Amino acid sequence: MPQSSPARSVPALRPVPHDNRTGAYLESLQILERLHRLLLDLVKDEFERLGQSDLTPVQALLIYNLGTAEVTAGELRSRGMYQGSNVSYNLRKLVDLGYVHHERCDMDRRSVKVRLTPSGQEMRDRVAELFARHAEGLDLSGVLDDPPIETVNLQWRRIERFWAEQIRYIY
Repeated sequence: MPQSSPARSVPALRPVPHDNRTGAYLESLQILERLHRLLLDLVKDEFERLGQSDLTPVQALLIYNLGTAEVTAGELRSRGMYQGSNVSYNLRKLVDLGYVHHERCDMDRRSVKVRLTPSGQEMRDRVAELFARHAEGLDLSGVLDDPPIETVNLQWRRIERFWAEQIRYIY
């Protein structure tokens, strides 16, 4: 009889009084961090299910976010396609694995443009299918309805702008 994978426990959320905005904000940050880790675990589990062991979840997300674009390594970060600090390492690995093609820019020979190879496009499609399945399951369960996911996304974009302004203010 095949053994099922152990259930992952999600930490119980501590209720935060509505008058404690700082507490609610800190709880939101903790949830956001856990969501990112869970996303990486979901991608990892999907790849294990498919027998795809050559990519890390971070590399798979980089492939997904690159999509049909052709950009420089620096643009990956500035456009929000990659969040880590080791973009050169991951790009080099993806080139070595045949998922990304790179070539020197004509205008600035120091810069390298990257784009997905056909293998990279196939991998991007696999990740896109995974996300589509998740979106469908969440939609059917009603999780995306209250509050509507569009409202949640609007709030996150506002927080993103606020944080970005704080960083610019420092420099």
